[in-house]
Amino acid sequence: MKIRTIFVCLLLTVPLPTVSEAQQPNKIPRIGYLATSGPEEARTAREAFQRGLLDLGYVEGKNINVEYRYAENNFERLPSLVAELVQRKVDGVFVVSLPAIRAAKQATKTIPIVMVTNFDPVALGLVASMARPGGNLTGLTLLTRDLSGKRLELLNEVLPGISRVAILGVAPSARESRMFEDYEAAARALKIQLQSVEVRGQNPDLEGAFQVATKGRASALITVRNPTLTRHQKRIAELAIKNRLPSMFESTDYVDAGGLVSYAANYTAIFRRAAVFVDKILKGVKPADLPVEQPTKFELVINLKTAKQIGLTIPPNVLARADKVIK
Repeated sequence: MKIRTIFVCLLLTVPLPTVSEAQQPNKIPRIGYLATSGPEEARTAREAFQRGLLDLGYVEGKNINVEYRYAENNFERLPSLVAELVQRKVDGVFVVSLPAIRAAKQATKTIPIVMVTNFDPVALGLVASMARPGGNLTGLTLLTRDLSGKRLELLNEVLPGISRVAILGVAPSARESRMFEDYEAAARALKIQLQSVEVRGQNPDLEGAFQVATKGRASALITVRNPTLTRHQKRIAELAIKNRLPSMFESTDYVDAGGLVSYAANYTAIFRRAAVFVDKILKGVKPADLPVEQPTKFELVINLKTAKQIGLTIPPNVLARADKVIK
C-alpha cells in the first residue's frame, strides 16, 4: 500500500507536457539556395534541384523549406545574400558558381554547404581532397574546364581543317583568362590559332564581339560558360547564325536556344544529384565525410536545324556519336 502511494505521488510531481507542447510538429528543415544569376537564368538548374528533392520525398512548404536568393550577376551582393541565409538559421546552403561558393565559405564554417562547380575544387583550395573534402563544404563538379580540349577536338571534326577559332568570354576576369588557357594546349596540338574575344558589363556588346571574330577571320566560335553570357544565350545563338559562324558551347542549354554544338556533363542530372547531398546532410552526415562527386557521363548535343541555317553538313561519324540531336 505504501509503495502504491509513493508511486502516485511521484506521478503527480512529474511535469506533464502542455497541450501545445504535445501537439508541436517536428521542425521542418530549412535550406538556402544561392545562385549568382537571376531567377530566369537559374530556372533549369533550380527545377532540376527541385525535382531531385521531390524524388527523395521532399515537398517544399510541407516537409522542407527552401530560401531562394539570386545575385542577378552582381557578385558584390553575394556576401549580404549569404548573411541573410545564415541569419535565417538554415540547416544547409546549396550554392551554384565559384563566387557564390567562396562567399558561402567566408560566411560560415559550421553550416553545411553543398556546391556545384565548373572547376576543380581541390586545385582552387575549396576542399582538402575529393574523397575527404574536410570542413563544411562538399558537392559536385561538372569538370567543365577539363573538357576544353575535347570540345576543340570535336569542333575540328565538325569542321575538318579548321584554322582559327574565337573564344568568347567576359573581361576583365582572371577566371576567363584561365579558361582561355585551357583551350590553348589543345589548340597547339591541333595547330589551331585561337582568338580571344572579350565583352564587358551586364549588357555586353555582343554584335561588336561577333564583328571582331569575323574580322579576325575566325572559322568558328566557342563561348565560355559565364553567368553574364548565360543571360544572353539566345542572342549569342542568333548572332552565330546571322554571321554563319559554327558555334560550340560548354552547356546544353545554349544548343536548346539555337547554338550548334555542345559537349558537357548532363547538367540536369548533376543538379538532381545535388539534392541527394542535401538529403544526406539533413539526416546527419557531415559534409567532411561526403566525397565530392564527378560526372561519369558527358553529352554531345547537335542542333541540325542550326546547321542547316548556316549551310553546314555535320559529318556522319560525328552525328552518329551525338547523344541528342535537335531537328
